[in-house]
Amino acid sequence: MSAAAPAREPVSVCVLACDEAHELERCLAAVEWADDIVVVVDAKSRDGSLAVAERRASRVEVRAYQGDVDQKRHAVSLAKHDWALIVDPDEVVTPALARSIRGALAEALRSPGIAGYELDRVTWHLGRWIRHGDFYPDWKLRLFRRSQARFVGRDPHGRVEVRGGVARLAGALEHYSYRDLADQIARIQFFSGEAAAALEQVGVRVGLRHLVLHPPARFLRCYVMKRGLLDGVPGFVIAVASAFYVFLKYAKLWERTRARRSPPPPSAPIVGRS
Repeated sequence: MSAAAPAREPVSVCVLACDEAHELERCLAAVEWADDIVVVVDAKSRDGSLAVAERRASRVEVRAYQGDVDQKRHAVSLAKHDWALIVDPDEVVTPALARSIRGALAEALRSPGIAGYELDRVTWHLGRWIRHGDFYPDWKLRLFRRSQARFVGRDPHGRVEVRGGVARLAGALEHYSYRDLADQIARIQFFSGEAAAALEQVGVRVGLRHLVLHPPARFLRCYVMKRGLLDGVPGFVIAVASAFYVFLKYAKLWERTRARRSPPPPSAPIVGRS
């Protein structure tokens, strides 16, 4: 921080990365003004993510993935300062948002009542910024005092809760979540499996109603109630993909439960050659 910059609370930026070298480069370049940058690289990452992190971050750790909540909790534990900002590699802090963050941290010196700030995340997908449906508005509590915060929820959608006031900041957190539709489907495949495992762990039981009723309910919520239809064809595609995610999550949970309860079939006898 330069001598001319206004006094403010220092902040640590915490990022998780895995095979996202290009996205990570862009992400870290947008937060180079931060006082501390921590990157936890997934041990299975095989591209240049580690090299990017080592070049731009204050501290880097390679760690086996133990779930999104645990990984983020660990990254935040490595932060040097009490104020922490969590950013995903495919997210970019815009200059306007950076100014808001620095202003909030300056205000924190005088007004300690606020324990966290929500950021306005907007997603770029299928050739446009998505402004409706399940993707928007998408306020995320990402800037917080570590001493007054904890991670709650299940993988892969854990969240931060704070003891104290929460406010919202101006400026967008740009989210470049998917390279294309194929990338979105691949992530649905991964995250639906994570969600099914988390549901199984807490004893959720799945029935036919989950498979029949929940996916169309998600589609209607995303496309009609949240006005995804105003995003044109991308809005329709996103609503269908969201419904498919819900179906796949419960179908995988059913499959896991059935596999646990049903004994494996007997091995076929080995027939020798005559």
